[in-house]
Amino acid sequence: AGLEGRVALLNRLGHVCQSAATWFHRDGTVRPGHLFDKAAESADPASGIPAPLLLRLVLNGLGPIWPSRIVIDGVGLGDAWPYPRWDTNAERGIVPFHKLSQWLTYSLIEPSEAAGISVTDMDGLTGLAEYRNGGLFVDLGVVEPRSPDDLAKAHEAGSPLIVEWRALTIALIDRLAPLVRAELGMPAGAMPLASLLQGGTWSAGRKIANLRRQGGQPSIQIVSDGTTF
Repeated sequence: AGLEGRVALLNRLGHVCQSAATWFHRDGTVRPGHLFDKAAESADPASGIPAPLLLRLVLNGLGPIWPSRIVIDGVGLGDAWPYPRWDTNAERGIVPFHKLSQWLTYSLIEPSEAAGISVTDMDGLTGLAEYRNGGLFVDLGVVEPRSPDDLAKAHEAGSPLIVEWRALTIALIDRLAPLVRAELGMPAGAMPLASLLQGGTWSAGRKIANLRRQGGQPSIQIVSDGTTF
């Protein structure tokens, strides 16, 4: 699913690496991994690098690879979507998710620390607004669509229903995290949001989807080109 979109994503990654010398050219080589060198240079020798700053580097360096659905001042916003029910002003009414960029940032934490760069403020990132985390809340009845018919049809990624669902997913993960930590007797430092996502909401969302629907289809169907989900 979404094969053409993912191939185009890889092509844009190659183009960005070739054209963005500041980010990806070093010592005569062109590599996506040179983004890590940027992170190392930005880290404090004593305290390391905050996760939100690591995300900022990912967004600035790799932002151009994402489809430019919304462009402001020449900058494509990637995984950010208009929500007119929130604010009719075009710029204030945009809800940013950056799910795949945040997922990549979470994935960089462990190898960064293995390389001697500590990553702090991991809860400075958000939960991941995707269909496994969000599907968990729908399948368990925490979130209910206003119309049951909404579960029987596919929705565009930028539709108000999907934007609402994804925003609710982030808000509910924030509320769920302290409850799970309290149940397990673990402080936030020992169980950061990344752990709750990977071992908890994402895994549980996948399991309950497989129990309820053949093939583990998400509770709400999304029309996706492979570059958002």
